[in-house]
Amino acid sequence: MTSQQVDIAIRNVVKEFPTRSGETMRAVDNISFDIYHGEFFAMLGPSGCGKTTTLRMIAGFDDPTSGDILLRGKAMQNVPPFHRPVNTVFQDYALFPHMTVLQNVMFGLEMKGVPKNEARKRAQKSLEMVRLNQFDRRPRQLSGGQQQRVALARALVNEPAVLLLDEPLGALDLKLRKEMQFELAQMQEQLGITFIFVTHDQEEAMSMADRIAVMDKGKVLQIGPADEIYETPNSKFVADFIGETNFLAGELKRVEGDFGWVELDENLLVKAGLSDPSINTGSQVTIAIRPEKINLFQTEGAVKYADGTSDTADAYRASLLRDPDINMVAAEVTYANYIGTDTRYMVKFGTKNHELVARIQNFGLRSDTFFTVNQPVNVFFDAETARILSH
Repeated sequence: MTSQQVDIAIRNVVKEFPTRSGETMRAVDNISFDIYHGEFFAMLGPSGCGKTTTLRMIAGFDDPTSGDILLRGKAMQNVPPFHRPVNTVFQDYALFPHMTVLQNVMFGLEMKGVPKNEARKRAQKSLEMVRLNQFDRRPRQLSGGQQQRVALARALVNEPAVLLLDEPLGALDLKLRKEMQFELAQMQEQLGITFIFVTHDQEEAMSMADRIAVMDKGKVLQIGPADEIYETPNSKFVADFIGETNFLAGELKRVEGDFGWVELDENLLVKAGLSDPSINTGSQVTIAIRPEKINLFQTEGAVKYADGTSDTADAYRASLLRDPDINMVAAEVTYANYIGTDTRYMVKFGTKNHELVARIQNFGLRSDTFFTVNQPVNVFFDAETARILSH
């Protein structure tokens, strides 16, 4: 992000569509947020969450039922798409099949009355920017990745203030999609213009965006950088939608500062960070903890360290419990799956047979220490890596 100048301001925007029954369906439900100049901003959520409808309203293809959309401080109400300083790249690319690559990119400029020689120069420069020099080919002669580049060049040639991208990588295979993710992020950084990217792919959003807006049922649930949303989700939906997460249900018994203690079983309390300081004790809550934040070690015998030294399991357990932020429970392995870089375990613990998934990296000298099904283990994690979420 290059500055805090606001390029797009969304203010209390609602979008409703009529249904066949004569009622209305609210696709976007009173959302408000700012998108800054030079930012790569992603709107992420499942199908039907309102992300594409929001993008279409920014582009001018749909009008809000209520609320305002401002582009660089100017209200966009009644401003048609072709008079807005934005361009859109669609998932199906929408290239003209009867035109060459160069003609496709020149088309928008010629419609604006730009002289043909100037339009040609600008189009060639735009194609070079996306590393495409096959000017005379037609779309059907291009691969999916090349068609994507033509669509990008056509959008960028008009020098928009904001580029809108509606799931533009969805039609590409996995390898090409990952390559284009990297290229898009590099291109946005070089151009310095605002990109607004719509996707349902969490990895796509996290790998490219400066900030992500997670949406569901027409609402924006959380906005922030990828690490903030992943590490400190503010709701069960966000924690579940972004990455893999364990959930443990219980009752909030005590609060101290930014932490709370949740009773999972009788006399089994777990300490975790509070997502919302207004949660009252006595409330039913959920603890969210990522699999990679969980550690295991055996209940007896020697515990090996990465540096080659070892200790008894009891001594290791005692050393860990000196830290008041460490949660530890006795558990049993119910599933083990070696997947190369790490091993995925499922364990159960407590009188209610709570389940946790743990992913333990296979590195150093500890790679020869694995746990088997039915083996008793100690499970521990730091309170700062777990989040207490309200229901």
